[in-house]
Amino acid sequence: MTGSRVVALGHYQPARVLTNEDLAAMVDTSDEWITSRVGIRTRHVGGPDEPVDELAAHAAAKALASAGLRPAEVDMVLVATSTAVDRSPSMSARVAARLGMDSPAVMDINVVCSGFTHALATADHAIRAGAAERVLVIGADKMGDVADWTDRSTCVLVGDGAGAAVVVADRDGADRPGVGPVLWGSVPRMGNAVRIEGTPPRFAQEGQSVYRWATTQLPPIARKVCERAGVAPEELGAVVLHQANLRIIEPVARKIGAVNAVIARDVVESGNTSAASVPMALSKLVERGEVHTGAPVLLFAFGGNLSYAGQVIRCP
Repeated sequence: MTGSRVVALGHYQPARVLTNEDLAAMVDTSDEWITSRVGIRTRHVGGPDEPVDELAAHAAAKALASAGLRPAEVDMVLVATSTAVDRSPSMSARVAARLGMDSPAVMDINVVCSGFTHALATADHAIRAGAAERVLVIGADKMGDVADWTDRSTCVLVGDGAGAAVVVADRDGADRPGVGPVLWGSVPRMGNAVRIEGTPPRFAQEGQSVYRWATTQLPPIARKVCERAGVAPEELGAVVLHQANLRIIEPVARKIGAVNAVIARDVVESGNTSAASVPMALSKLVERGEVHTGAPVLLFAFGGNLSYAGQVIRCP
């Protein structure tokens, strides 16, 4: 059976950086208040002339260049996003057009913060089913567009960005897949704990409920992801969790038991970028050479809908 593997990554963030000191001039907050509660120091925020598909296309172009692939060689584009303004054309169609692709299948996936790991699993399944050979998987969000910049409890959290992965068929990957089996699910009764709704849409959440759920319920699920992949937590080379809050990332990583892994902490400089957070954090780790090629890496995302999805991949 054909497996799949990630062969390249890319990321992109808008140039404008918003510091905690900048936010303190906008709302009643401070650097100490923000860092002590969520660990964030800066975030990137795009302007009105930087739509989501532009961020996505920049990250995708970087990943394709790293993979040595032309856009015309991609036969499927998946974009995970929850901040698309228009219903149609989709973000994936717009990215394909920006990159000059020929005739790829295009699909948007909206699972909010866990969108990228859902999309990566979908790419793996499409390849295994013989429906695709080379898939571009992107997580892209402009959370700044849906933030209430007068609400200090939420505006301090968010940032904008995009991350992309090139996933290809691996004929020799059945026994040792480059993308391991996904474990995904949700808690529908708590779905309203994280919301982007209204006109205009605004991001809101029940922070304490999300914190308790994430720190108590997610570690055993993440360990089960490793079990499905046949990898012990102590064998992991890196752990890349959804970059929501440093006070969630660090205890969850500790409870997983990944004692030898590099822990992604991109939230400190990027904030919560929703579906972009996992691929962007992974791309930066790889770019800095902090994870060896072939090392097992746990990707695990959670959030909106109180959904979650994770898999172990081999580092490109």
